[in-house]
Amino acid sequence: MFGLYPHIEPYQADRLPAGDGHALYWEACGNPHGKPAVVLHGGPGSGCTPGHRRLFDPAAYRVVLFDQRNCGRSMPHASDPGTNLETNTTSRLVADIERIRSHLRIERWLVYGNSWGSTLALAYAERHPRRVTEMVLAAVTTTRPSEIDWLYHGLREYFPGEWEQFRGALPEGERDGDLVEAYARLLTSLDADSRERAAQAWCGWEDAIVKRSASDAPNPRYADGRFRMAFARIVTHYFRHRAWLEEGQLIRDAGTLAGIPGVLIHGRHDLTSPLGTAEELHHAWPGSELLVVDSGHLSSDAAMAEAIVAATDRFARR
Repeated sequence: MFGLYPHIEPYQADRLPAGDGHALYWEACGNPHGKPAVVLHGGPGSGCTPGHRRLFDPAAYRVVLFDQRNCGRSMPHASDPGTNLETNTTSRLVADIERIRSHLRIERWLVYGNSWGSTLALAYAERHPRRVTEMVLAAVTTTRPSEIDWLYHGLREYFPGEWEQFRGALPEGERDGDLVEAYARLLTSLDADSRERAAQAWCGWEDAIVKRSASDAPNPRYADGRFRMAFARIVTHYFRHRAWLEEGQLIRDAGTLAGIPGVLIHGRHDLTSPLGTAEELHHAWPGSELLVVDSGHLSSDAAMAEAIVAATDRFARR
């Protein structure tokens, strides 16, 4: 459906030690001798999915997917309250990407990222531009403070009822300040019930704001308590620290991407990531292309998926 390629299974999968006690799950799919590409999933903390494999022609690409630190099948897992997230930072994720590339003896590769994955892709490519052949970014974000504030405060204009539920799940004295910071504290509570209620409320808000329609079914991933807790902990961990990025850093440094072909794909109806960020990045990145499609935030939306596949198909021939 949507022009996606058929489901495939990895031909190789393993965990790679990454220091600090981390072991990263990675897998390779498609053609072992094909054009290398790496998939950077969203969240942060969502983990890679079988659907990501379907965005690439399996006859043309050697697609590498991995679960970022503390989520998916990587270890240790953030659902365990004893897992310390201090060694999970943007710079360490960038180093992890390089560690996987070197381990697989890949010289250069196409970088794909969606949502948070687009932030991570930019951070990686601006640090290691010579390792990147092309980039495809969907639902473009740069995780600036203004973008984070929009997600957890600004969007109340569009979802007033859902926002009141989100805000109301916090202790009464913490409902009028920085909601990300308040949730991050609650998710480290010594009380297991408090942590679980916080994770449910956090994921309920996340699910509400990415839907195209209020009648859409809930995201089944949020029904998994292990996923829910890890996701909420990792997102709040990153966003309370503004992803360890300087204000406007990724757009400021986009000139380093000159000469790297890039396609930015953004949904016209994406309320969670306003189109302005993608437009700013496009203007700052010489030679990039911006495609605005009739979709929301999710890469599973029909128009978004078709545009991503069209971009990877085009680059497969380079």
